[in-house]
Amino acid sequence: MKLIKLTYLSLIAALTLSLSANAQSTEKVAVAKKGALTENELKRWSHLDLVKDSIPGMSVDKVYSELLKGKTSTSVIVGIVDSGVDIEHEDLKSVIWTNKKEIPGNKIDDDKNGYIDDINGWNFLGNSTKENYEYERIINNKKLVDEATYLKAKAINDGKIEEANQTKFQIELALNGTKKADDTLTKLLGKPTYTAEELDAIESKDQEVVQSIAIMKQMLAYGLSVADLKKEIEKELESYIKIQSGENLKTNYRKVVGDNPDDIKDTKYGDNNVMGPDKQDTLHGTHVAGIVAQVRNNKMGGDGIANNVQILTVRAVPDGDEYDKDIALGIRYAVDNGAKVINGSFGKAFSPHKQWVYDAIKYAESKDVLIVHAAGNDAKDIDKEDNYPNDSDDKKTEFADNMITVGALNYEYGTNVVADFSNYGKLNVDVFAPGVKIYASTPKDTYQFLQGTSMAAPNVAGVAALIRSYYPTLTAKQVKNILMDSGTAISTSVAVGGDPDKSRLFSELSQSGRMVNAYNAMVMAEKLAKKPASVKIKG
Repeated sequence: MKLIKLTYLSLIAALTLSLSANAQSTEKVAVAKKGALTENELKRWSHLDLVKDSIPGMSVDKVYSELLKGKTSTSVIVGIVDSGVDIEHEDLKSVIWTNKKEIPGNKIDDDKNGYIDDINGWNFLGNSTKENYEYERIINNKKLVDEATYLKAKAINDGKIEEANQTKFQIELALNGTKKADDTLTKLLGKPTYTAEELDAIESKDQEVVQSIAIMKQMLAYGLSVADLKKEIEKELESYIKIQSGENLKTNYRKVVGDNPDDIKDTKYGDNNVMGPDKQDTLHGTHVAGIVAQVRNNKMGGDGIANNVQILTVRAVPDGDEYDKDIALGIRYAVDNGAKVINGSFGKAFSPHKQWVYDAIKYAESKDVLIVHAAGNDAKDIDKEDNYPNDSDDKKTEFADNMITVGALNYEYGTNVVADFSNYGKLNVDVFAPGVKIYASTPKDTYQFLQGTSMAAPNVAGVAALIRSYYPTLTAKQVKNILMDSGTAISTSVAVGGDPDKSRLFSELSQSGRMVNAYNAMVMAEKLAKKPASVKIKG
């Protein structure tokens, strides 16, 4: 899961450069044909249109203004398999799925599905929020895998220790630099919070002030508040300290849940609290849910992609790597409770029980459910590198037709249109969608910009839900093909991993060579839905 770790590492690198360069330069945001985006454009850039706005969004606003007037839709359940969702959020509470077969609070499994009082979904993590990474679990339980996989996991752990030794100082520098700059500016402005615009208005020749302004503008450009930035840097520092000390390897976080994660038949665990022990830990899942379904045009935060959906919450993705068992059971739970689209904004490099997840994907296929999955944030080619879950065990042949894997786009159309963190792959990534600085709901009635393929996937899940809502006769396979075939093609070369020296043709970075376009998808869906069954060739 996670908000991309690369975000924070790049943040730290940016701060280090700002300090060493005496902070004379500030961040510039360039967009083809437009210059810098306004705040309102940035908040809804994924909804905008490339031709009209010169921004590589998905043309969602165009769908609503030109295609949907006078048309009826059916409600679609979207399963969010994630860290949990703040189901009390002002912009989400009206779209949260309710299990009408259960009587709230009677402690009886009324619908006899094995989950007691599962009113809004199920929490497979119980009171757990932190988990080991999969390579750590493999080191601690060698019998899970073969020798080659064990050695690969050990090599990663050794590399993490070396990285921690080298990076810890930089993180401490970033934290101290941020705190010092923030203290300088709060004293100067006489208040604890401020905006980049307020910093621009400061006129000073004092070198400490000039440097502090440059540093904090760089920090604010990441879309988080100063307080949240400090927390994230502190969290990153703590994680490296734990790696150095070996504490992660010594800690069995799973014991809080109380099940056997290596036994798929041990299903009596978890609870119905889909927000978990701390609402703030639903940050990732709440943001993902908001991208799909936060209420449109209500003057709160941002707008969701789909306008007639119900969010079914499956809490299965912790701070760390998700367990195969939780994901497999979570997918099945969402399917069995009526989800027609499932979003999976998570992933990892090892999957000891991958067959459980494969079987769940195929089960979803048998029930006509589309799974939308984030491609990952390591700037790697997943045709060559392992990335789970997936729909191809050999990275060549798909075993199911109901899973679509999504890479992330930047809001700059041109060489930098692919997010510098996004994974790619001609065979194993299907499409690209907006994933940088996406504005959506976060816990406790707040809203933030977050980024990652974790944000690109729900943008696509939202379009998929829109299609299934207005054209319910189309199958999951047909919807997948529509999303891939109707997207906007890019014929030029783009930077990969943010490095212009490693540019590749955009068409070589995914199967479709396209970025999702909701307008084109809805037009294609209508044409396909009107065709007689005898001539429908896809799905």
